Amino acid sequence: MEFGINFFPTVGPDDKPAATYFEEALWLAELAEDLGFDHVKTVEHYFFKYGGYSPDPVTFLAAVAARTRRIKLVTGAVIPAFTHPLKLAGKLAMLDNISKGRLQVGFGRAFLPDEFDAFELSMDESRPRFAEGLRACQRLWAEEDVVWEGGFYRFGPVTLLPRPYQRPHPRILVAAAITPSSCEQAGRDGHGLLLVPSISKREKVQEMLTLYRKAYAEAGHPAGGDEVHMSYNCYLSEDADEARAKGKEYSQRTNSVMVDAVAAWGRRRSEGYEGYDQIVDKIAKADFDRSLSENKVLVGTPAEVTERLRTIREWYGDVTVSLQVISGNPPLEESVRTLRLFAEQVLPHFRGAA
Repeated sequence: MEFGINFFPTVGPDDKPAATYFEEALWLAELAEDLGFDHVKTVEHYFFKYGGYSPDPVTFLAAVAARTRRIKLVTGAVIPAFTHPLKLAGKLAMLDNISKGRLQVGFGRAFLPDEFDAFELSMDESRPRFAEGLRACQRLWAEEDVVWEGGFYRFGPVTLLPRPYQRPHPRILVAAAITPSSCEQAGRDGHGLLLVPSISKREKVQEMLTLYRKAYAEAGHPAGGDEVHMSYNCYLSEDADEARAKGKEYSQRTNSVMVDAVAAWGRRRSEGYEGYDQIVDKIAKADFDRSLSENKVLVGTPAEVTERLRTIREWYGDVTVSLQVISGNPPLEESVRTLRLFAEQVLPHFRGAA
C-alpha cells in the first residue's frame, strides 16, 4: 500500500486567511515528503468553503514541486469541463516538466450545480465534456500536429509545447463517485481510479472495484497498472478519547460545509447524475460513529488506525490511501501530529518493517 495526503480545504475567510492556509499546506507538503509519504494531492472546487480555497490544483502543486524532490504530485481532480483542453493540457505539461515527471493527472466530472451554473454549462453535458476533454489532453500530450473535431471543441493542427516530461504522457486517473459504469470505463481505458469510499456502502465499493479490475484485465493492459486511490478523513492521537472527540468534531465541520455546497441538489435534477437529488439528505444525516464503525474514517490511536487499514486492505486490496488531515480545519499542530504519528507508528506496518 502507498500513502499520501490530500488537501481538501473546508475553510473560508472568516476561518483562516487564504495566505495562511497556503503557507500551512505547503509546509505540510514538505513535511509529508520528509516523513516518507508517497504523494500530495489536491482538489478543484470553487466558491464554497467546501474546497473553494483550491480552484487550481496545478498552481498549488507547482509550488509543492518547487519545495520537494521526490514525492508524487496528484490532481484529485482537475475538471476538463471548466477549462479548454489546449489550456489544461499545456498547464499540466508544464507541471510535469517542473516536477521532472512526478505528476499523476486525476480527471473528474464535477458534481456541484452552482459551479456549472457559474461557468454557464449544462450539467447534462458533463459526461461528454469530461470524456472529450480527457481524450483531447491525452492526444495533445502524445501526438504532434493534432487536429481535433469534437462535440465541444475544434482546433488544429497544433503541437503542444512544452511536451510532457513523461512519455507518452503522465499517468491518468479517473474520479468516480457512485457510478459503476465510470469505473468500468476507466478500466477499459487503462486509467487509474480515484474513489471516496466514505460515500458508499462497502459492498458498493467492492462492486465498483471488481468491475474496474475486470475491465482493466480484459482490455489487456499491463499487470499492476490498475491503480486505485482512496481518500479518508484522518485524525490521530495517542489518547483514544481525544482522537474520537476531535475526529468527530472535525468530521461534523466538514459535513456542515458540504451541506451548504450541495444545497442546490435539493431543487435540481440531471439525467447524468442519477441519485444525486438525495445527496443533501444523506449528508445531513451523516453519523460519525457509524462511519467510524464502518472504517469510513481513519480516526483513533495509531494502533487502532493500523487495524482499520488492515481491514480496508482485506476489503479492497493494496490500494493507495490519501489522508485528509486538514479537513474540518483543525489547528496546524494537530495536523502535524497526525502526520508524524502515522509516519512513525502506522506506515511501518505496511512497508515490511513491522
